[in-house]
This record gives sequence, C-alpha cells and structure tokens, in this order.
Amino acid sequence: MHDLIILGAGPAGLTAGIYAARGGLDAVIIEPKAVGGQAALTAEIENYPGFANVNGFELVSAMQSQCEALGVTFVYDAPTKLSLSGDVKRVTTAYSGVLEAKAVILATGALPRTLGLPRESELMGAGVSYCATCDGAFFRGRPVAVVGGGNTAVEDALYLERFASEVHLIHRRDALRADAILAERVKASGVHIVWDSVVTELVGSPKLSSVTLKNVKTGELSSLAVNGLFVAVGQKPATEGIEGVELDGGYIVTDEEMRTAIPGVFAAGDVRKKTLRQIVTATADGAVAAESAIKYLGSV
Repeated sequence: MHDLIILGAGPAGLTAGIYAARGGLDAVIIEPKAVGGQAALTAEIENYPGFANVNGFELVSAMQSQCEALGVTFVYDAPTKLSLSGDVKRVTTAYSGVLEAKAVILATGALPRTLGLPRESELMGAGVSYCATCDGAFFRGRPVAVVGGGNTAVEDALYLERFASEVHLIHRRDALRADAILAERVKASGVHIVWDSVVTELVGSPKLSSVTLKNVKTGELSSLAVNGLFVAVGQKPATEGIEGVELDGGYIVTDEEMRTAIPGVFAAGDVRKKTLRQIVTATADGAVAAESAIKYLGSV
C-alpha cells in the first residue's frame, strides 16, 4: 500500500512526485510510455522561467532525476482499470498487477488531435507524423508541411527547416494563433505559409506523396507535393477509462486545490480543465495537487 499513486510522468506528474516525496509521502508514478510526455518531444523551450532556451528532454530528465533522488518509485506499465472510489484506490496494470494507495493524482496529460481524414492512420509512420522532433530527421532534403497555426505548429515548422528541402505551414485562417514573437519569426523565415486552407485528402501509397488542399474562402482545390505531413492542431485529454470524475469537454474539472469530485483523487496538468496548458502551468498544478494530497492524507 502506497500513500500516493501518480498517473503520468509528464511535468505535472514529476513535479507532484517531487513535492509528495518532500512532504514525506511514499509515492509511485505509473507511466505507460516514456517519462516527460509531450515536453520530452520539444526540441527548444523558450518560455520556461529561468531558461531562455532549454531542450525539453533534458528538462524532464532533470525532473525525473530529482524524483528518483527523493525516493519516488517509477512503474513503467499501462493502467488497465482504475478503482478510485472508497478509502483505498486501486490501479490495475497490464503487467505489474494491482497497485493500491490512499490517494491518486491524475496527470495523464493530453494526446495530439488527428485531422480525421481517410487513410490518416494508415499513413502514420509513412509520411504522417504528430511529432516533428521525433521524425523530422527522416525527411532530410525532402518537402514537408505542418498543419496548424498555434505555438506548436510554428515551432515545428521552424524546427523542420533544419532538415527539409522546403517547409509549408498550412493554416485554416488568415492570421496565426501563435505568440507574436513566434509569428514574426516564422514570417521572417523560409517557411511558406499557406493561408485559409485545410487538408482534405492524403495522397500516395505506400507512402505520402502529396496532400490536397481546399481554400476555405473560395473552395478552390489544389495539390501540394510533400513527403511528410506534421499535424499540430491541438490536443485531446487522455481520460479514457477514468470514471467518477466530472468532465467538461473531456477535461477533468477540479477546484483551485486540484481536487476532483472524488475524495482523495486529484488532477493536474494538461488533463485538467483550465485556460492555459504550458509546462509551467503543469508543474504548478503538480505542486498544488501534491500539497492537497498531503493535506488529505493527514485528515483521513
């Protein structure tokens, strides 16, 4: 029996682990994939306080090392069933059996949204990608496109300039949603911005060779020859299998102390309903959730 189970080893979960361990809790972090979440896949982070420019993998690796030095246990396994009601919370995993704790922090994060196009899943790994830093180097000297207009899309486009022969940024509107500093940077770069357009078809077999674009204002269709398409159109919360908590738009609803509708269950990071999803807000959530868990465990 642990004091606290933390689901997810992104910045929120790692910070929760640090604060929980410093508060004297026996904490275990369950992570089905790799430590760091989406932050670990970010080549350059420019808005984390104290770091003008830091590699995402290096940042989360430092957080992990801090957790381990404080005695936090890591279990690399996939939760298959959550039993969150009652005084004892149970997490059934694929290979490690059932883990029990008196409190749980849900820090499962969010997943990239897809375009919902035919053959999109078929072409994943064959031209379609959701991670520029993971797959960008595979497209050295070849044309690529990024779909989206936010910070992630712009950062991906700028990153891909290092490898690709040409980079196109496809955005459905006539103005970017990215921060002004990033918007100005991409406009001054060699990235070609395709305004007022959406991708309607993925062409090529067995690998992507082009995409069909539709101008949302005129309805005109055009073809863009690319070997890689990087999708950066937002996220969806990773709440599958989580029951009993209140959801809004799929995101977990909490109060300011990260408490959910279930006593002893807290949520932190991108999986939580809030207005800004950044590494700095995820770490803040993790700290608050851990402190709330400490208070809860002191009262039961």
